[in-house]
Amino acid sequence: MHIRKAVLPVAGLGTRVLPASKVVPKELLPVVDKPTLQYIVEEAVAAGIEEIIFVTSRHKHSLEDHFDSFPELEHLLEHKGKHKELHELHRIQGLAKYASVRQDVPRGLGHAIHCAKKLVGNEPFVVMLGDEIYPTESCLPQLMATYEKYQTSVLTLFKVPREQISSYGIASVKNVEDGIFQVHDLVEKPSALEAPSDLAVAGRYVMTPDIFTILEKTAPGRGGEIQVTDALQVQAHQGRCHGIQFEGERYDTGSPLGLLTTSIAIGLKHPEIGAPLRAYLQQLLEV
Repeated sequence: MHIRKAVLPVAGLGTRVLPASKVVPKELLPVVDKPTLQYIVEEAVAAGIEEIIFVTSRHKHSLEDHFDSFPELEHLLEHKGKHKELHELHRIQGLAKYASVRQDVPRGLGHAIHCAKKLVGNEPFVVMLGDEIYPTESCLPQLMATYEKYQTSVLTLFKVPREQISSYGIASVKNVEDGIFQVHDLVEKPSALEAPSDLAVAGRYVMTPDIFTILEKTAPGRGGEIQVTDALQVQAHQGRCHGIQFEGERYDTGSPLGLLTTSIAIGLKHPEIGAPLRAYLQQLLEV
């Protein structure tokens, strides 16, 4: 079945980037000239996704507003002849079909994904976490192609240095073809000595709809939350989980340093500000 929908869990409080995220959702913090969430939506649409499902919370209505119409602003732009800006607003509104559901209580990523059950229905779907940006090459096409071949959930995996292993969920895998693995087990934040591999799980997934039934039976785990890793582990133990190794650019915007370095990296490639930004950074380094 063609994958048409993407679930974006964006209900979190963004505590790692406080106080910047106290009023403005962390997903709307800008990277150069647009919010991080827009990069993610555009990535999904470029891969063929038709419907974006936001899992939000009561203080996150501005996320939906960003992709909605704003008649007063549009009228002002039209009146002032700012047609380029007006066209961009219309483009954002028309990228995809948008839907949202609220996560009433913060009970973990697994619970957030389960909140989208009725909107997803009985079909495979993509999950995209809001802390990661893939600016040059998306892993979604490879994820979706692997799903089409194996009809299982598919994880994005990337190699991490030994000293960073304890910060990630790590996959136990068997290679089945170039860059594609059968996932046998998942270990959350093991020590380097305990880790079954150096392949960490990134924030892009394809999930089969039976994940919802598994999540309903998943007991709270680390931190008293329902962890999606526990549900994926069930699928892995049943031979119904694969992974792809992604070697392209991936940026983590979930911390102040990550947000800043991502902005610099993307800004340097921006057609309008790239050159002056590079000159400014060179000037700083010479001081």
